Amino acid sequence: MYLTKSEERILDGEEGQARQLAMKLLAAIGDAYQAPRMIKVRSAQISGVSYKTIGEPGLDFLKEISSGGAVATIRAMLNPAGMDLARWKELRVPREFAEKQFEIMQCFKSMKVEPTCTCIPYHGKGAPLKAEHIAWAESSAVVFANSVLGARTNREGGPTALASSILGLSPLYGMHVEEERRPTHLVNLECKLNTDLDYSLLGYWMGRSLASSVPKIKGLPKASSHDRLKALCASMAASGSISMFVWDGNGQNEQMETVSINKDQLSEIDRLLSSNEDFQHVALGCPHLSLDELKLIANLASGRKTTKKLWCFTSRYVRDAAQQQGYVAMI
Repeated sequence: MYLTKSEERILDGEEGQARQLAMKLLAAIGDAYQAPRMIKVRSAQISGVSYKTIGEPGLDFLKEISSGGAVATIRAMLNPAGMDLARWKELRVPREFAEKQFEIMQCFKSMKVEPTCTCIPYHGKGAPLKAEHIAWAESSAVVFANSVLGARTNREGGPTALASSILGLSPLYGMHVEEERRPTHLVNLECKLNTDLDYSLLGYWMGRSLASSVPKIKGLPKASSHDRLKALCASMAASGSISMFVWDGNGQNEQMETVSINKDQLSEIDRLLSSNEDFQHVALGCPHLSLDELKLIANLASGRKTTKKLWCFTSRYVRDAAQQQGYVAMI
C-alpha cells in the first residue's frame, strides 16, 4: 500500500511509539485488503470498552498505547461500557469489576476519547454527513451509517477504530469504495412491514441468508422511521456480516441475484427465535433506546405495576433528555 512521506515517518516511529503502533496496524489491514492508500476519516467509534469483553489482555493493550502518548485527533466515541458508570453500586456490580472498568475508562479519557458509551452514536450531536468517511466499530451502527445516513465505513474492530482515531486515517477498501457499495442481491419484499418486530425479522432473515452481501430491498417503505430502520440494521448485523443495504431506486447492478421474502417466512423466523420458557427480566435497548422509544415505554408503563423486572438501556445523552421530558419518572 502506498504511504505518503508523512505516513512513512509515522511508520518509522518519528512521531512516537503510539502513533507508530497505530500506523503499523492500519498499514497491515490495508495490505491484507489490498488497499491502494489511506484516506482521511472524520470520526471514529470504538468498541472493546467493556472489561467483560476485553479482559486483562485488552486492558494491558489500552494501558500500553495510552501511556505511549496516544491522543485522538478526530472526534472519537465509545461503545457501551460493561456497567452503568454512575449507578454501578445500586445495580450491585462487583467492586473488582468496577475498578477494572474504571481503569479502561481512564485509558480512553487520557486519549481524549469521548465517553459516549453508546451503540447508537448517530443519536445525538455529530452524526456523520452523507458520503463522509468514518471508522466505526459497532456493527449495527455501521449498517445504519452506510445505509440510512449515506456515510462510508467498514465494520472496524476496536483496535483499528482506535488507531483511526489517533491518526485520522483508514485504509481505502470495502465500504469506502464506490464499487463495493453497489448492490449484489435484489430482495423482493412480498409483504407489508407493520411493526418494529417485522423490521427485525426481515433483518435477521437477510443477515442469515445473504451473508456479507449488499442487498437492495424492493418494497421497503420510504417512510420507515429511524427506530424501525435501526431494528432492521441491528438484526441483519447480528445474524450475518452485512455492512450496508440499498433502498429502492438507489444503486444499479445488472448482475444481482434475486431472492424473495414473504409473511410466512417472517413468521417462521419469529417462531424459531421465540420461547415459551419463564423469565425474570425484560431488557429493552439493544441497540440503545431512542427518546421516542422511551416515550412509548413511559406511556405504556404509566400507572401500571410490573410483574417482572423491566430494564431499559440507553445512552447517558438520551437518558438525560428523557428525564427532562418526564419519561424516566413515568417508567
